[in-house]
Amino acid sequence: MQGLNPQQQEAVTHLGTPLLVLAGAGSGKTRVITQKIAWMIRKGVHSADQIAAITFTNKAAREMRERASKLLSKEEARGLTVSTFHTLGLNIIKREAKRLGYKSNFSILDAQDSGAILKELAHKEEVEEADGLRWIISRWKNDFISPEEAALQANTTDEKLAAILYEKYQRQIKAYNAVDFDDLIVLPVKLFEQHPDALQHWQNKLRYLLVDEYQDTNACQYKLIRLLAGMRGALTAVGDDDQSIYAWRGARPENIIQLQRDYPMLKVVMLEQNYRSTSRILNSANALIGNNPHLFSKNLWSTLGEGDPIRIMPCRTPDNEAEKVVGEIIKKHFRDRTAYKDFAILYRSNHQSRLFEKALRENNIPYKLTGGTSFFERSEVKDILAYLRLIANPDDDAAFLRIINTPKREIGTSTLEKLGEYAHERHASLFAAAQELGFAQRVSAKAQQRVETFSFWLHEMVRSAEGADPTKIARQVITDIGYEDWLKNTCNTPKQAEARSKNVWEVVEWVRKLHDDGAGKETLSDIIAHMSLVDMLERNSEEKEQDAVALMTLHAAKGLEFPNVFLVGMEEELLPHANSIDEHGIQEERRLAYVGITRAQKNLVISYAKVRSRYGESSTVEPSRFLEELPPEHLEWDNKKVVSDEERQETARAYISNLKGLLGD
Repeated sequence: MQGLNPQQQEAVTHLGTPLLVLAGAGSGKTRVITQKIAWMIRKGVHSADQIAAITFTNKAAREMRERASKLLSKEEARGLTVSTFHTLGLNIIKREAKRLGYKSNFSILDAQDSGAILKELAHKEEVEEADGLRWIISRWKNDFISPEEAALQANTTDEKLAAILYEKYQRQIKAYNAVDFDDLIVLPVKLFEQHPDALQHWQNKLRYLLVDEYQDTNACQYKLIRLLAGMRGALTAVGDDDQSIYAWRGARPENIIQLQRDYPMLKVVMLEQNYRSTSRILNSANALIGNNPHLFSKNLWSTLGEGDPIRIMPCRTPDNEAEKVVGEIIKKHFRDRTAYKDFAILYRSNHQSRLFEKALRENNIPYKLTGGTSFFERSEVKDILAYLRLIANPDDDAAFLRIINTPKREIGTSTLEKLGEYAHERHASLFAAAQELGFAQRVSAKAQQRVETFSFWLHEMVRSAEGADPTKIARQVITDIGYEDWLKNTCNTPKQAEARSKNVWEVVEWVRKLHDDGAGKETLSDIIAHMSLVDMLERNSEEKEQDAVALMTLHAAKGLEFPNVFLVGMEEELLPHANSIDEHGIQEERRLAYVGITRAQKNLVISYAKVRSRYGESSTVEPSRFLEELPPEHLEWDNKKVVSDEERQETARAYISNLKGLLGD
């Protein structure tokens, strides 16, 4: 308990009734969760294997696991569950697959795989745009609405089309013995509602739940928590309604109210002491978020001193804004010897980064753009790796589904649906089922011929790969399937085709290096296992810290902190965004601005442009309404500030002194 404030101690030691910890920004919520885990184990309340801490990202789960392991011995921590919602759901489905009607080797479809299936189904229904419909289906799943219920509720034309596709999509992926990302929560809830004995097993297994970022739960995730916690309500939910910024992906901040309705004995503990920011930053954030309605009001405070005023920096144009922000970074870097990694530029939408990237590049300032596409996320890389995965393991149904029609082989959806159903009946992989006479009798001669041609090629590749040079196999795949020609025919421009082709050959080069280096990676199977692990680590791990300016959206910045923050584009129709100017939208946009402000530890600069180009025409824009909601006594406006000669001389002296120091270093 050492080092915990009284409210944190109360949250750690409270048991007996459900607990809601309303943890303001920077108030030490992860510490409370990990200390509570250690306290319960040490006090003998629960053993580690009866406790589950659940969060949203691999990064958060990893940090929580590392912190808990520092507080506990290996023996004490044995069996502790610290995972994301989706990992927990996956573990439940794995154990209960048979009851849910799946084979144990079910595949998990990523967003691209799901999108491709829906696109094919939409094409059959003569619907051109399937991507928007995919989000509607995902929203229904997050709200635990079945295809039958969706068909009854659908009002708009898009919803009615989505309802038709939803039913066909679910039927098809079930035939493939596959689930998508949303199903990892939907299926455990269905299981628990339909099989009380399965629910009882998991309630006995996980006797205490700690839920992080509770304000980001959707309706389906809340159902899962509610079912697992049961009547006992052995639950601690930790969250902050003021940082609920994911309504667009189904998050329900009103789940905080629902928790109180479902558990009348709910105890609420407020964590209001902030360990991150100065008082001026916190008082401004409090004033801003005070304009939103609250079930529980909290007021962040800090002992880190008053700090500098928040600077408001009006700029003529977006280019001028980028120049000024980068100029400020250069000034602080030389004058105060501030490291580049201590700066963050935060914005509402990804497109805003372009001008800042350009200005940073022109000034040779290193930067790190969060939210860029990972090498492994590129479709051409996933295609080639899927081919190699399937050659290394012909039972990999997810890889089979990804590449069966890439490039196009005119194997239709109905053929694949029949193949999926037949494979399910035979308890065989798709590749094995495709070679059986029973499948051939279910489809037309033409369809059977196409599948047989592909199966024969794959069979030969599997046979060739035994003991062969993996690099040779990778090259042969690309040649045999005519992948480069297919890229030329399907890409929008020759330049795009060339860039994607380059990524393909980078995969081949990587295979060559791994094979040449040896060290247990001699076979194609060894190399694919290594690559898959690298892929997972890249997706799940933090990037190594670099001395570089961070550029990211406000959504991506949640949970992070920086000594110096530039909150840019604080204009009407940017923040708040033009698409969110209804009552609930404005509240979420205000929460986004609040998240941006509370990322700053010491210095915060808010900038906006007076003129911005829209649809090719320059027009005057209004500063964001949120600027008017900040307390004037904590703001310093650049256009109203008078700089004395003494201040200018002092800045120049400090600049020269530090420049000499840097050159000396």
